[in-house]
This record gives sequence, C-alpha cells and structure tokens, in this order.
Amino acid sequence: MNTLIIGGGKIVYFLARAFFSKGYNVTIINRKREECSWLARRLKATVVFGNATDPQILKEAQTSSMDAVLAVTPNDEDNLVICQLVKLNFGIQRTLALVNDPDNEKVFQQLGITTAFSTTHIISSIIEQRTALEEIVGLFSVAEGKVNITEVILPNESPVLNKSLMEIELPENSLIACILRDNTPIIPRGTTKLYVLDRLILITIPENHGQVLKFLTGSTV
Repeated sequence: MNTLIIGGGKIVYFLARAFFSKGYNVTIINRKREECSWLARRLKATVVFGNATDPQILKEAQTSSMDAVLAVTPNDEDNLVICQLVKLNFGIQRTLALVNDPDNEKVFQQLGITTAFSTTHIISSIIEQRTALEEIVGLFSVAEGKVNITEVILPNESPVLNKSLMEIELPENSLIACILRDNTPIIPRGTTKLYVLDRLILITIPENHGQVLKFLTGSTV
C-alpha cells in the first residue's frame, strides 16, 4: 500500500515505522526543512519539503499514486483542506485526518473525510469508562468510531448472573458476541447462562454503551 503522511514530529516518525513494518510504502510531506532532514536520515520514506495545502507540493509527492492519505498536522483547518484537496484533485478516496479539537470531528465527517479521529475524544472515553467501571478491561472503537467493542467481567452484584441469554433483554443495538470462561471461549446461544467472573465480549454503539455496561454489571455510576 502506498501511504502519504502529512505532518511532523514524533507522531509521523512512529506512524511511518508502523506502516513500514506492515510492508507499506511511505511518503512524508513536512513544512520544516530540519525535520525533513531528520526524518530522511532515520526512515526509508520519501520525504518532501513543503506545505501540503499547496497542490503543487502534493503533485511533487506523487499523491495520485497513493492508496491513502493521512493528515496529522497540529492545525485542524490544514488537515481538512489537505484531505479535501487530495480527494478532489487527485481522486484519493481514503483520507484520514487528525482532529485536534474534538468539537470538529463531526464537521470533518460531514464534509466527506473518510475517517476523522480525535485523540482527545478517544483517550477521554477510555479513561471515563475505566474509572467508572472497574470491570471493564478493554475498550476500542471500530467502523470509524460507530461501534464499540468492550471486554466486561461480570461482578458478584451483576443482575444477569445465572440467567440465560434468552431471559435477558439487552438494550437495543447491543450484542454479547463471545463469553470467556476459565480461558475457554464460548459462542453464546439463547440457552447459554452467565456466571460470575465471566468475561463478555460486548458490541455496542456509542449512544448506548454506558447503558449496556450498567445493565450487565449492576453499576449505578
């Protein structure tokens, strides 16, 4: 896969290293000459010096040959413009933009950015869920943040203990996809019962995530 990263600092360096480990070809555009030299010395990437909001710089970086473009500058407006430019001028459909201000995330999505991600939103969500409910041992989002996958340990006070799935009315748009019991995975059926310390792999949407967790754990937080 040919990947173009626009931005600077350690985030670009580590992203490029991660992409190289997957066998990707990486090109970087950076507007600071000294950072370009630093990146070029440490990576096998093609490094282009310039402002990626300039279509000529994007052309020099052979943007039309890219499979994906990732804009991770500290300026939301630049990230938005870059993604729109590569989509309109170079036909790149897979665009990913860092959103430094989480309030801009929905705006980016509405304007056609394939994936807009806010590190502030992701980190705060994880912290909130893990501090509110100690039984949560894993949380991440898929499908551009539209689906949450969580691992939940059923505590002693859970109201669903010793009940079968057919007896439990989970909130809408939620699913128990798997149960880990004594390190053995169980694909649940309607007759499958839930027991204390069962580890549930739970699929929810962000809107009902907290509601489902409280329903299963009995937490009043």
